[in-house]
Amino acid sequence: MLTAFDKELLNILQTELPISKRPFADLAQVLGTDETVVINRLTELKEQGYLRRIGPFFDSTKLGYAGTLIATKVTNGYMESVASAINTYPGVTHNYEREGDFNLWFTLLTPDLETQDKILADIRNLPGVENLISLKANRKYKVSVQFKLK
Repeated sequence: MLTAFDKELLNILQTELPISKRPFADLAQVLGTDETVVINRLTELKEQGYLRRIGPFFDSTKLGYAGTLIATKVTNGYMESVASAINTYPGVTHNYEREGDFNLWFTLLTPDLETQDKILADIRNLPGVENLISLKANRKYKVSVQFKLK
């Protein structure tokens, strides 16, 4: 169960994490606590599954990375194992289950197309993966998603 402090911490963390030598100390000052409390609480929230990563967003294309959206058709009974395997790749930003034939979708960001092709070949060969389609973007849209916790 998230406390009021947890919600305030997570709300601030989404868009206002200071860029400094000690961002968690700066964040603690805003929250009226100390750096150790902030770091310990973030560690616990990550262990509990409320938080997956803390990091910046970059324009991956300008950095030379290749990104794609993947639609995967997964056999009934294999969803959890396939999703877990997909999540082991560092370039997977998220995945989600959907209704329909292509029932598991994820995004993949890699330093080059060769790496992307290798990862997709590995995923195609996972038990339970029936089909996989790479949907490369023709135009990039960036939506700023922020979850306001009350």
